[in-house]
Amino acid sequence: MTSTPVSDRDGSRIDAVRRRGVETTGIEIIAESERTARPRDLFWPWFAANVSVFGISYAAFVLGFGISFVQAVVVTVLGVVISFALCGVIALAGKRGSAPTMVLSRAAFGVTGQKVPGVISWLTSIGWETFLAILATLATATIFERLGWGGGTGTKVVAAVVVAGLVVAASVAGYHVIMRMQSVLTWVTGAITVLYVVMTVQHVDWGAVTSLPSGSIGAMTGALVMVMTGFGLGWINIAADWSRYQRRDASGAAIVGWNTLGGAIAPALLVCYGLALAGSDEAVLTGIGGDPIGTLATLLPTWVLVPFLVAAVLALVSGAVLGIYSSGLTLLSLGVRIPRPAAAAVDGVILTIGTFYVVFVAESFINPFQSFLITLGVPLASWAGIMIADIALRRRDYDEEALFDPRGRYGAWDWTSIATMVVASVLGWGLVVNSFAADASWNNWQGYLLEPLGLGTWDAAGGFWEGTFAYANLGVLLALVLSFLVTLVARRGTVARQEGRA
Repeated sequence: MTSTPVSDRDGSRIDAVRRRGVETTGIEIIAESERTARPRDLFWPWFAANVSVFGISYAAFVLGFGISFVQAVVVTVLGVVISFALCGVIALAGKRGSAPTMVLSRAAFGVTGQKVPGVISWLTSIGWETFLAILATLATATIFERLGWGGGTGTKVVAAVVVAGLVVAASVAGYHVIMRMQSVLTWVTGAITVLYVVMTVQHVDWGAVTSLPSGSIGAMTGALVMVMTGFGLGWINIAADWSRYQRRDASGAAIVGWNTLGGAIAPALLVCYGLALAGSDEAVLTGIGGDPIGTLATLLPTWVLVPFLVAAVLALVSGAVLGIYSSGLTLLSLGVRIPRPAAAAVDGVILTIGTFYVVFVAESFINPFQSFLITLGVPLASWAGIMIADIALRRRDYDEEALFDPRGRYGAWDWTSIATMVVASVLGWGLVVNSFAADASWNNWQGYLLEPLGLGTWDAAGGFWEGTFAYANLGVLLALVLSFLVTLVARRGTVARQEGRA
C-alpha cells in the first residue's frame, strides 16, 4: 500500500500543495523514492527538541527526591540515555515499515486493536505538547514583566497566539519543513543555552553542592523513573514517525545510535549542570516547581533576558511541533479520514484552546493536568514494552498491506497484547502515587498496592505517603519490563507465524 489513488484533478491539487512545501503524506507507506534520509539525519529533530534551558529545571525535581549530587548525576545520565535508547529501538520499526509509529503498532495489537493504545498515545501527545505551549506562554509573560514591558493579560494573549501559530504552521507543513526547521533551531537554541551556562556558572557553589546528603535506593529509583518518563519515554510513542523516511538499507545500529545521541546528549549535560545550580541555591531549588523558566531567568542580567526568552520559547515550540505533528498521524491511525495537514491543524486547535483555558481561565488546573498525563504514562510504558519485544522478535520487514487490512496476517485484534497492556497497567497504577494529591484528589486511588506489599503507608492526616519506595513510582518500570517479558514469551509463536516462519 504505497499510495492512495487520486483523480487527475486531485493529483494536480496535491502537487500544488507539495510545491508550497507541505507534506501531503499521511499514514500510508512512504514510497521507496522518498526514502532518502540517513541515520545521522535523526540527530537534528531529537537534539533540537531537547536542547533547552528548560532541561536545566529538571534538576530541581531530581534533587527533590532527597538524593546527593553524585546520586543525582548517576540517575540523570542513566535515565536519559536508557530512555532515548528505547526510543531508538522503536525507531527501527519506522525503517522496517515506512509508516507512523501507531500504524506499525498494529502488527502487535491488531489493525483494530491498535486503537486501544492509539487513544492513549493521542491523549498523551496532545497533553504534553499543550503543556509545553503553556510553559512558553507563561515564560514570555514572566520575562516581559521583569523587563518592565508588562506581563499581564495582553502579553499572555499575544504570546499564546504566536506560540500556537508557530506550532500549528510547522506541524501542518510536515516532515521536510520540520526537519529543516529543527536543524536551524538546534544552532540558535544551542548557542543561547551555552550563553546561559557561561552567564550563570559563577552561581555554582561546589561546597553546598557536595554537602547534599545521600538518599535511599527508593529515592534514587523514583528520580530515575521521573527522568526516564520526562525525557525518552515521553517521546517513545512517536519515535518511528521520524525514521520512516530512512533508506531500507540503513544500519539499524546507526538509527538507534543517532536517535539516542541526538535525544540524550543535551538533556544529560543540561540536567547535570542544573543539579549544580539548584544544589547551590535554595531559592532556585524551591522556585523551579512553580515557574521553571522565570526562576532560571532570575540568575541573569537584564540584557541577556531577551535572547534567553527567545531560546526558551523556541525550544519549547520545537518540542511541541514534534508532538503535534505525530499526534496528527495518530489521529489518522484511529480512523479519522482527513488529510494529514488537516489532522495536524485539528490537534493544533485543541492545543490552542487548551493553552488559553489553562493560562486565562483555570491556572489551578495545571497540577491536575499534569497528574492526568502522568497517569497515562503507565499504560504508555506497557505499550512500549510490548512494542520493543515485538520488534525484537521480528526477523523481516513489516507486511505493509497487512498493516491496513484487518483480514491480513496481523488480524483485527491481538488479545494477548491487549490483555498484557490492561493487566500491566492495572498493576502499574497500584505502584505509582499521585504527586499532586491536594490539587488532584480524584486521582488519589493510585498506589493501592503499596500498603499490601509493604512498600509504603498513607498518612491520611498529612496527606502524603511514607516509606522507602512510596515515591519510587515502580509501576512505570513494572509496566515496561513485565509487558516486554510477557510479550517476548507469549507472542514468539504468533510473530513467527505472521512472518511465515512457523
